[in-house]
Amino acid sequence: MTRKYDSVTRYERLREAVGNADVDRRTFFSLLGSAGITAGLSGGIMTTMATQARAAGTELHFEGWGGVVSEALRKNAFDPYEAETGNKVVDATFGGENEVLTKVKAAGSTDGHNILHSSGITWYKRWVDNGYHVTLNEANIPNLANVMPAMIDPFRKITPDGLSAVPYDYGTTGIAYNTEHVSKEKAMELGANLLLDSELKGKIGGWGGDWANRAWYGALQSGQDPNNIQDWDAVWDKAREHRDLVLKYWSSGAELMDLLAKGEIYVTEAWSGRVAALQAQGHPIAYMDPPNGLAWMETMFVLKGSPMEEAEALLNFMLDPETAIAVAVGQKYPPSLDPTKVDMPTEVANLPAFDPTGKLEGLVFRDPAAWNPHEKEQGKQWNRVQKGG
Repeated sequence: MTRKYDSVTRYERLREAVGNADVDRRTFFSLLGSAGITAGLSGGIMTTMATQARAAGTELHFEGWGGVVSEALRKNAFDPYEAETGNKVVDATFGGENEVLTKVKAAGSTDGHNILHSSGITWYKRWVDNGYHVTLNEANIPNLANVMPAMIDPFRKITPDGLSAVPYDYGTTGIAYNTEHVSKEKAMELGANLLLDSELKGKIGGWGGDWANRAWYGALQSGQDPNNIQDWDAVWDKAREHRDLVLKYWSSGAELMDLLAKGEIYVTEAWSGRVAALQAQGHPIAYMDPPNGLAWMETMFVLKGSPMEEAEALLNFMLDPETAIAVAVGQKYPPSLDPTKVDMPTEVANLPAFDPTGKLEGLVFRDPAAWNPHEKEQGKQWNRVQKGG
């Protein structure tokens, strides 16, 4: 324990020297090596044992959402981590976590699956309920101290003995629309019902990979509280109405952006950060969150059987303010870091859904107690509706 504390102290002193321009980065990493420390861009502290792991070149398999999100993680997190640790992050894209869960169950093993860019509380509970979680050693993730309590607390309630993931970012699933074909006045007037505008038939899209997303919007369109649905038939009637107007259901964030950028669709529910990325590229795409629109948190979830010290080091690296902010700017989603503890640049403060208070009180999240018990039955119902039933 003492040796680890001494390493941390030496690291912080070296890091301060870099910040003061007293030591350049090349000298910094040389000194880290001579001190027996392996570090991330501004964190990711590991002991000499991790230095030995570096020589072995441990592989960590990461699965995420693709597109600008994966690009931001690769550029700002994975590449620097690999360069500074000798470990390798093998990243892959999924259209939804159901794909991964199905593969894991079919294989009877989590081999080849280590860290997931996971969809918040409901999926956290699902992985835990299936027995695929771990208990992280939070002492190896000191940057966790900078994460908003409002993001950590819901996960601690599910696994009070310890976290299996670290909250990483948040955003909303609102409605994107092409301003050359849909006016702001019309969008604001119709809200969630813009997705049911018959005048836009054949120019409407939707996310087909998640039954709960379709049900959330069906609840809004049928005048129900999504976290207290009383009439599921009404929900799926609205989903059918939407289905008959849709050109295509997109299956990934990259496909969502492509459809909007090329003008193949004019309206769709969309992830806030993907729309911000399109706007930054100059596309005429606006975004709105309808009343009771869906907010979400994402985590970096570590699956059972993963190399724990290496995974914890990567998580700590990713939560370092310098790294987390760079990823947030790249992927256009606010980081999980508490803005009352960590200064956020303008590029982050201007992102959709950003909460300067760090309390997230103005956002509506999916309640796992209201949604997870319906997954099997209502998930099958959505499959039937999507296929024309």
